[in-house]
Amino acid sequence: MSPVSSPDPNVSSNDPTGFRDLQPLIETALEKACEFGAGCPERLGDAMRYAVLAPGKRLRPALAIMAAEACGGVPEDALPGAVAVEMIHAYSLIHDDLPAMDNDDLRRGRPTCHIQFDEATAILAGDGLIAQAFSHLAENVQDPQTACEAIRVLAVAAGPMKLVGGQADDLAAEQRIVSQQPSLQSNRSDLRLLEAIHRRKTGALISASLELGAILGGGSDAQRTALVHYAERVGLAFQVIDDLLDLTAEAETMGKRTGKDAARGKLTYPGLLGIEGAKKKANDLIQDAQELISVFEKRKWRLSSLANYVLERQH
Repeated sequence: MSPVSSPDPNVSSNDPTGFRDLQPLIETALEKACEFGAGCPERLGDAMRYAVLAPGKRLRPALAIMAAEACGGVPEDALPGAVAVEMIHAYSLIHDDLPAMDNDDLRRGRPTCHIQFDEATAILAGDGLIAQAFSHLAENVQDPQTACEAIRVLAVAAGPMKLVGGQADDLAAEQRIVSQQPSLQSNRSDLRLLEAIHRRKTGALISASLELGAILGGGSDAQRTALVHYAERVGLAFQVIDDLLDLTAEAETMGKRTGKDAARGKLTYPGLLGIEGAKKKANDLIQDAQELISVFEKRKWRLSSLANYVLERQH
């Protein structure tokens, strides 16, 4: 498959995400990757497939392909990274939903993994997907040096300084007892903490997705840097909008329970900035992201469409 040329924006207006045409390719790759070996217990394999193949937008795999295309590669170049990052994302959702963590019973419009199966199976399914993600990269990226760099990038993103650390800080912030009246200073401190949490918890895998695509698509160091900075803005904007939707959207639209963040006293952007302030922050982040990808010229169209979609999404 050759790189997709930039379409007329008016022609592509029926696909605000900029990656709907990539979804069949992604789904096929995920289904094939979820054909686990004979040694995998049936119930464990079912739980892993349930998590990975759940209906979803496939944002992170699509980002890997977008980045590869922006750097001059083709979609197939990025597929090992696309699959691996979605497996890590699926594991993180399984574990985040557990009773000891966020204690959610609905994900993507279906019962969460521990509700559909059981808590022990859900934990093991998450564990299995972590290992499977790195195994998939090692087995499907032919150049050893490229494979090693891709594995390193994903491991850092999924580790204690990024994804896992962000979840730990999120739990700690939720459990914190505030013993004094809120002040302007404490509000600023909470905003810095919230951004630090979400740059890791949500932003880490978004950034890794784009960097994986650049690595596998043969991108230059300058292109990788531009994509990482774009990812920081888009990832943070994604979380700001997510917080707004949790406050304003219906559970049927979102496919998960809404209103729970405010009810549990979690730090959120609307809670700290107000609804209008949070909307302005998301808009500013997306404007910055659009400027950062100007270096890709005509090949930026998917990334540009995606940034706009993040700002305007309804679920």
